[in-house]
Amino acid sequence: MQLEVRPDPAEVGRARRWARSRLAGSGIAADEPLAETLVLLVSELVTNAVVHTGRPAVLRLSLPGTAAEAATVRLEVADASTRAPVPRCAGGEATGGRGLALVDGLADRWGWSPEGAGKRIWCELDRCSPARESAAVAYGCGLSLYEGLAFEAV
Repeated sequence: MQLEVRPDPAEVGRARRWARSRLAGSGIAADEPLAETLVLLVSELVTNAVVHTGRPAVLRLSLPGTAAEAATVRLEVADASTRAPVPRCAGGEATGGRGLALVDGLADRWGWSPEGAGKRIWCELDRCSPARESAAVAYGCGLSLYEGLAFEAV
């Protein structure tokens, strides 16, 4: 499944809605912590593509079938920029710069690779991961390196 994303910040909301609509047939309930985490990761990676490249991007989701309780969910965003994603250390007053820190803290794995004339950034969530047992655990898991940073969802 894939969605073409225009280089417009309004596309981030459309990408989140698209991802939520794809969860129903995969056996992942909308209120399941995995779904909440997936939508947040979609938001962060699509925002990075839209804001930092100013070019169209393609969002891809690989979701398990309804019987795949222990499956892995994979999210990819491909864009036409060859510039590597670089995690930044954002100060307390900064309004951006924390996206890759969130991806690193919430995803079980993530990375990037060159793809054609651009790149592909990907992350994976393991459905059976103990960190997905509750929303509190899902959003707190792996963020110890980023304690003291404020995260704001708009």
